[in-house]
Amino acid sequence: MKRMWTLTVVGFAALALFVAGCSQEAREAPPNKDAIADKAKEKTKAEGEHGHKAGTHGGTIVEIGRDNYHAEAIFGEKGLVRLHILAKDEAQIQEVEQQTLDAFAKADGDTKGVPFSLESKPRPDDSKGKTSIFEGTLPESVRDKRVTVTVTAIRIEGGRFRFDFGNSEAGKPHDEVKMPKSGSAEKMKTLYTTAKGKYTEADIKANGAGKTAADVYGNEMTDHDDNPQPGDKICPISKTKANPKITWIIGGKKYEFCCTPCINEFVKKAQEKPDQVKDPGFYVKQ
Repeated sequence: MKRMWTLTVVGFAALALFVAGCSQEAREAPPNKDAIADKAKEKTKAEGEHGHKAGTHGGTIVEIGRDNYHAEAIFGEKGLVRLHILAKDEAQIQEVEQQTLDAFAKADGDTKGVPFSLESKPRPDDSKGKTSIFEGTLPESVRDKRVTVTVTAIRIEGGRFRFDFGNSEAGKPHDEVKMPKSGSAEKMKTLYTTAKGKYTEADIKANGAGKTAADVYGNEMTDHDDNPQPGDKICPISKTKANPKITWIIGGKKYEFCCTPCINEFVKKAQEKPDQVKDPGFYVKQ
């Protein structure tokens, strides 16, 4: 009798373990394949959209190596292509070893890309042997067209990365491509009509009684000379050579900038961090 009772208990225990195991398997069943695919699509879409953000210099931010690094790609006059290399945090400049970047520019509708190179153009404050900027010139056959540029490899901190970027508008000379907007028209209007910090009512009147930088200068921008010489005036925001045609009054003094987005940022700084705004004479290359 005792033996039968023991076998019965063991049998019930085995059954309980079997049922528990089935329940655990049910709870740990893999998610629906369609759900996984949808999430992957959402991630891919999000990563693709990341490459359309506007940069500080009026270019487009693109990813390098699954968001490990970034570059701001700028298309300028006469086929100029400039890359500002940025860190994972897009507000930080990323220095890389000086190198030549091999690239291909393919116009929409073409089957083959045309080769060209992007050379190191170090900023004055880049470390020795390092650069944070590359420049090249589009081949004449693809200038003034909508193009996709593929950089076949860039070396960053021991890694090698391939990435793509393109210009934004087809059929226009690059110097006519519009600058990305820094904010809505309403937001910009509020910025430029708000007297605060070092930005005064007198400044607002002197700058056109409430006009924004875009109202005054439209899409005009400099060629972003990243190698200003001693004595040259520099943009307070980008530290590139200032354009004497692009000025703004702040604190009753005239400042020169490289482009209108930098005026936006400097006005905001004058309002919110006035102690960081120096006299115009401070913004000169030493």
